[in-house]
Amino acid sequence: MYEGVVQDLIDELGRLPGIGPKSAQRIAFHLLQADPVDVQRLTEVLTVVREKVRFCDTCFNVAESEQCKICLDPRRDLSQICVVEDPKDVIALERTREFRGRYHVLGGAISPIDGVGPDDLRITELMRRLADGEVTEIILATNPNLTGEATASYLARLLKTLGLRVTRLASGLPVGGDLEYADEVTLGRAFEGRRLLDA
Repeated sequence: MYEGVVQDLIDELGRLPGIGPKSAQRIAFHLLQADPVDVQRLTEVLTVVREKVRFCDTCFNVAESEQCKICLDPRRDLSQICVVEDPKDVIALERTREFRGRYHVLGGAISPIDGVGPDDLRITELMRRLADGEVTEIILATNPNLTGEATASYLARLLKTLGLRVTRLASGLPVGGDLEYADEVTLGRAFEGRRLLDA
């Protein structure tokens, strides 16, 4: 244990996802030894991000205005929506350059153990987007783990009643993994081989 603000810094860094106590300590001491200009730049970027970045009003991806760049792009295919859990999944899928439709970010996955049910996700907003009949295919790209599969199954049952083509990303993604860690080739093959879901 360190004293005062040094321990406060370590504690705050340790609250970040994927940062354990040892990593938090290493980062804290790196910042203490870094050039003050670098630390100031990091501080300014963090402040600007909190002030400017928001979620897209349409798909809930990260954006700096009311809509993200993908929703504003007139070249995107309006007949397809790819449903993902988090904004970082949009970035992972965009790197493949396989999908030219639009996205919908749920904001998580159904997880009864964590107290997350369907009402805690942006499912109502997804259903609103489908009301105009322009969308013909929904691609479920939730993570291939227990909560992602539960979310995909729930959505498949819900969406089948609308007469939409509902597909799921195909093999190539490891079960228990997260989209953000998959490479472009694996994700690209998963998109090419997506399959129709039977509810």
